This record gives sequence, C-alpha cells and structure tokens, in this order.
Amino acid sequence: MTMNPTYMVRLLVALAIVAAAVVYFSIQPGQASDSTSPRKPVIVELFTSEGCSSCVPADELLRHLAQDLAGRNVQVIPLGLHVDYWNSLGWKDRFSSAEFSHRQEDYERSLGVEGPYTPQMIVDGTTEFVGNDARRAVRVITQAAGQPEGAEVKISAGEKDRLAVSVKAPGAANANILLAITEDNLSTEVGAGENNGHTLHHAAVVRELRKLGQLQNGSFETSVPLALHDDWKRADLRAVVFVQEGRAGKIRGGASVALMGQAR
Repeated sequence: MTMNPTYMVRLLVALAIVAAAVVYFSIQPGQASDSTSPRKPVIVELFTSEGCSSCVPADELLRHLAQDLAGRNVQVIPLGLHVDYWNSLGWKDRFSSAEFSHRQEDYERSLGVEGPYTPQMIVDGTTEFVGNDARRAVRVITQAAGQPEGAEVKISAGEKDRLAVSVKAPGAANANILLAITEDNLSTEVGAGENNGHTLHHAAVVRELRKLGQLQNGSFETSVPLALHDDWKRADLRAVVFVQEGRAGKIRGGASVALMGQAR
C-alpha cells in the first residue's frame, strides 16, 4: 500500500514531538533542587523556522524549558529566533528575519560550525547542538547555570514606555549590551511546506533585537525607549537584556522582565 506523502510528513512530525516529550519529561526531577543559592541566568537561543518539520519538537522544548528547569533552581531566558532561509521552500515564516539568519552565521564562524542549520540551540553563546535534543539541552543548560556570573544586569520600569537598564561587568571589557523583545503564546496555521496542515505554537519569539551600546570601564547605564507594535500582545511581551562578547561570543549575563505592567 502506498501512503500519501503529506500523511507521512504529518505522521513523522507527530512521532518526533512524542519522542521529544518522552525523553524530556523522563529526565525531569521529581522534586525541587536542594540548592537555594542564586544561580546564573542562562540565555538559550533557538534558531528555528516554521518551514522546518524537525523544528516543531525544538519549539515545543523551548516553550517548556524555563518552567521545568525552575525545579532545579535554573533560570532559563529563552530566545526564539526565526531564520529566513527556509522561506523559499514552500512557506514564509511571518516571524522570520534576515537579521537572525546573519546572527546565526556569526555563530557558525565563532563556534566553527560548517554552515547554518535548523533547529539549532546555542547556550550562553558558547555551546551549540541540535535544538530538539532535549537530554543534551537540560545537561548543557544546567552546567551553564553553575558557572560564575560574569555580569550583573538590572532592568526596571522607567518613564512611560521606557526601560532603565544597568549593567556591571568588571571583567568584560568592551562587551556589547543587547536588548531583545520577545512574545509568548503565538501560533500559526501553516498552509504549505513541510508543516502543511499543522498549527504550530511558539514561545519567546524574538520580535526585536538591537544593540544598546558597549560597556565602558565595566559598567553601562541607559534609559531605553520602547517601540512596541500594535499587533504585539503586551501581556505576552518580555524585555531581555544580555551582555555578549563581540558579535557572537560568550554571553556573560542577562536578565528578563515582563512588560505587562509597563506604563504606557
């Protein structure tokens, strides 16, 4: 009997999601970690695309990492960066950006990876692996959380539609300060490509990524204006500020704050 190709793709995607969930939840701790000391927040970037069927379980993993690793006293700050090089293969990802594709290319050079791929997860700018590998994600992120924090980042509500940002990182020299605006609880009904017929769910989708400046003598302070689009759901927005060496180097620290209560 010959199976319809579309049916086969849907079946494979469903099986991949189930397999990732089984692996991921099989390694979750039964109770909270005994450690009560503060641990370094970990920036987790996922390069993904709605046109990529193997990205579906990776997106699902990113949606759950922060909540599920909190039981180990690990603070995950997720960033979902949708690349644009899948857009010519049947489905245009509405969250995609050439800027994110270029950022991934910078990582390929700094990490010595041959060519960009999806899904790719990068932890604190230093370790990359296939983004749907749940077991490795938990291990790498937990290890990163145990490293010394190289930067203290504080974000607070300032004036109307502004954020006050303060960074102290004595050993980071001229590292860059970046701001990402992310949005949770997004979904798309895909009408073509590898995920045709599926409704995809996303979290921490990066809506904006920009450089705020550089450290000067180990510190940085500014008041950041927010330019939020009307179609972004303020209740699901977060501002993430992190300190990174060079264009795609080690991330020394970061912080995240919800924008729901931000004065308009």
